[in-house]
Formats: sequence, structure tokens, C-alpha cells
Amino acid sequence: MNLINTLTIDEFDAVIEFDPDIKMFRGEFVGLNGGADFYAESVAGLEKEGRRSLKVFLEMCRERGIEPRKSFSGKFVVRVPPKLHARATETAAARRVSLNELVKAALERETADDAAA
Repeated sequence: MNLINTLTIDEFDAVIEFDPDIKMFRGEFVGLNGGADFYAESVAGLEKEGRRSLKVFLEMCRERGIEPRKSFSGKFVVRVPPKLHARATETAAARRVSLNELVKAALERETADDAAA
């Protein structure tokens, strides 16, 4: 994942935010079957603390026989305003694709790595 405010550590992605109250960066791994977060004052510190947090999380998963990554079914519900739903349906029909294909294309475009763009 090559997005602003993300960091990849050993093929696991973390979202990074700055906490102005404590003047530190906070990282939280996403897509896990549990929580693993970390704090640091610099990018180098984030990488170090992130590796440490991930190591502890993965060890706990091994001990408990838990798959570290969440599994995704490929199905989810999206709630949008009725007018947007109508416009999306009309756009899909005009392009001769299903509403699902239109939404899939939009999600692919919005989540594409910078390198692939």
C-alpha cells in the first residue's frame, strides 16, 4: 500500500496519525484479527516500535492458533443517500455495466497503489 499516512512493515499495513496531545505519531495495523498499535516521535521510531508491536501480536496469534489477518468475503453493504444511489444506477446503465461493476471500478481506482496509477 503506497498511500499517505500508511506504513508497511513486513507486508502488514499500518495507518499513521499524529496525536497533538502527546506530540507523537501513532500507528495502528489494519486488517488484523485483533489490535496492534504503536507510538513514536519519528518515522524511524515508528518502524522500530511497529516491528516490536507486530512481533508481539504475531507471537500471540501463534500461541493461540489464530490466523493474524482477517479474512474478507468480498461482500459488504454500502449506505449512500438515495439520490446518489439513483445516479450510480443510471450511470451503470448508461455504461452497460452492473451497479456492482461500477462500484468495484470506483473502489479499484480509489485504492490503487501510486505505482500502478
